[in-house]
Amino acid sequence: MYNMQAVIRKGINNATMQFERLGHVANNLSNYNTIGYKSASFEQLLREDGYVDGAIRRNTLQGSIRASKNPYDIAISGEGYIPVVSPDGEVQYTRDGSLKLGKDGYLVTVDDWMVGDGIKIPANSYKFEIRPNGDVMNYDNNGSLPEKIGTIPIVQFDNPEALEQGKYNKMVYTEDSGAPRIVKNDDSIRQYAVEVSNVNIYDEINDMMRLNTSMIASMNLMKVADDMYNKAINIRE
Repeated sequence: MYNMQAVIRKGINNATMQFERLGHVANNLSNYNTIGYKSASFEQLLREDGYVDGAIRRNTLQGSIRASKNPYDIAISGEGYIPVVSPDGEVQYTRDGSLKLGKDGYLVTVDDWMVGDGIKIPANSYKFEIRPNGDVMNYDNNGSLPEKIGTIPIVQFDNPEALEQGKYNKMVYTEDSGAPRIVKNDDSIRQYAVEVSNVNIYDEINDMMRLNTSMIASMNLMKVADDMYNKAINIRE
C-alpha cells in the first residue's frame, strides 16, 4: 500500500520517463529529412520496485535509397557504416553519404569530416567513379584508363542497435555494440544515390499524441495526490 509521498514520487518518475520518450520522438521528427538518419526510441521498463526505467534502442533498418544527380552522393545498400575523421582526428561512423569535395581536394562529409583515410580527387580530374566495392577511380580525360585513387571503407558492428549518437548524424561505438570491423569484398556502395532517414512519420506523430495525453494524465494525477497530501497535513495541524 502506497502513502501519498510514494504516489507523488511514482507520478514524477512516470512523467519523467514520458518526457524522455517525447524528446526522442521530437528528435526523430526533426530528422525526418536528414540523409542516413536512424531513428531512436526510448523503451520503458517496469522495475520490481514499481518504478519505471528505460533504455534507448536504435532502429537500424535501412531507409529508402533515392537517386541523385550528384556524383559525390553515395548510399550503402545493406548493413554497414562509413568511418569518417574529424579535423581533430576523432573517428566516428555514418550512413550519410551526401559527400562533397573539401579543401585540398579530399572527399569529406557535409560538415568537413574526412572520409576513410583520405581520398583526394586530382585537381585536373575529368571525372571520377565510385564503384560498388568502394574503390574510387579517376579519369584524366575522356579516353584515359581509370586510375584507383583510394577506397571508401565500410565497417560493421556486432550489435549496431547499441551504437550511441555522436556528432551531427554520426555514431560512436560502445562496449555493447562491439568495435568496428572492416568489411572485405564489399559490394554495397551505390554512387549517384543517398539513403533517406528510416523515420516513420505517421508512427512518430501517433506516439507524440499518445505521450502528450499520457503526460497530461500523469500531471493531473500528481496534482490530485498533492492536493490530498496538503489537506492531510492541514487536518493534522
